[in-house]
Amino acid sequence: MKHPLLSIIIPAYNEEARLHSTLGQVFDFLKDQDYTAEVIVVENGSHDKTLAIAQSFAKEHPGLTVLQEPLPGKGSAVRKGMLAASGDYRFMCDADLSMPIVEVNRFIPPALDDFDLAISSREAPGAVRYDEPEYRHLGGRAINLIIRSLALPGIHDTQCGFKCFHAPIAEDLFKHQTLTGWSFDIELLYLARRRAYRIVEIPIPWYFNADTKLSPVRDALQMVLDIWSIRLNARRGLYDVQD
Repeated sequence: MKHPLLSIIIPAYNEEARLHSTLGQVFDFLKDQDYTAEVIVVENGSHDKTLAIAQSFAKEHPGLTVLQEPLPGKGSAVRKGMLAASGDYRFMCDADLSMPIVEVNRFIPPALDDFDLAISSREAPGAVRYDEPEYRHLGGRAINLIIRSLALPGIHDTQCGFKCFHAPIAEDLFKHQTLTGWSFDIELLYLARRRAYRIVEIPIPWYFNADTKLSPVRDALQMVLDIWSIRLNARRGLYDVQD
């Protein structure tokens, strides 16, 4: 396939339990659309059958490409997929589909235009959360308060795993990404702000999945350290180069 409108990038780490179902939902959705699309699964360091499941699915679905990323971390997997993609719009998509895949069309033309990157938001007016325990919501808001205070004022949900980038913006941001763990979203948005790119928050329906790989305390502490790394990178001028 040459130059599709949309690329959907799915990072996959130990996703054998749900990857086949997720890919089935994605391809069922795409077959009814009037635009061209590609799907890229990036497996990185799984200890289960994630790779084999993805490769088996790809044999029957030519629109699916399966890549492997040897470096650990979700940020590494997403970066590899984004830079390998060829779509005009590049959409990162969590394998748990906590946002229904049908919402993707709200992130691309004609529903959305005149933007550089669009991020899903569980906090923007009109967003709805389903089945999330109150303590998880409060913990997430506390983390976001830290992120807004230290790095990204005005953005109310940096960590929801569904984001769409116009292709030239994806090429720029991911080439300059340095973080490979959960905080890579913060770095990308911080860099986008420095570039004065147009960021749009899209309110979404979001379904809590108890099978999350996040550790609230450990990962919150790591995010604080990563934010300081981002600020240090900025002071060093690492984000000033545009090539």
